[in-house]
Amino acid sequence: MWFTPDWNLPEGVAAASTDRLGGQSRPPFDGFNLGTHVGDDPLAVRLNRETLSLGLQLSNEPAWLEQVHGTRVVTLPCREPVPRADASYANTPGQVCTVMTADCLPVLLCHRDGTQVAAAHAGWRGLCDGVLEQTVDRFSGEASDLLAWIGPAISAEAFEVGPEVREQFVAQDSRAASAFVVHGEKYLANLPQLAFQRLSALGLNQITQSELCTFSDPKNFFSYRRDGRCGRMASLIWIR
Repeated sequence: MWFTPDWNLPEGVAAASTDRLGGQSRPPFDGFNLGTHVGDDPLAVRLNRETLSLGLQLSNEPAWLEQVHGTRVVTLPCREPVPRADASYANTPGQVCTVMTADCLPVLLCHRDGTQVAAAHAGWRGLCDGVLEQTVDRFSGEASDLLAWIGPAISAEAFEVGPEVREQFVAQDSRAASAFVVHGEKYLANLPQLAFQRLSALGLNQITQSELCTFSDPKNFFSYRRDGRCGRMASLIWIR
């Protein structure tokens, strides 16, 4: 149902990323869907979320967000029941930063001393508009002291976009051109590479790529681009 990201977290910080295996949801959300907004049976989603919290031994419910492909970052704990945001940040124990994805990038961040963590949802719009920059800016200290993990997402081989998407990225940074490959009249876009470029430009030098493709692995991952109506995975990070 979940796995531990393969990166060197400091002592006292934990992270997890879920897949679609197990759970109570029926097709097309089978089985471990964590999204309440996709049309799944609310009871099944609640049971799946309870299983996640119990299995990870979380002291607080994950901070679920209403993700809108924007750049807003909330600091936890947050008074809003379901914040309308695409990233969360915490510097107190027990606050679980959480994002849901089904092709978009989940990006987890942690300060090397284990005192600050964050999770960001980065589809191409949010990535282009600066969700990672806004999330990194929430941390105190130098960006070079941050560790990042880029989780399962649609790979370049499966992510076709129009020329307007490439133009928006390249207008901000000419290096982004290397993340696009001509594909007929469109382009194949490498989201993980674009995220890596953005994080590197901010000063991060310890960035781990999961290299897992949601689109090409229907057994383990949901993919909106592949299936349309489907569930959502979650990526979480917290200070114990």
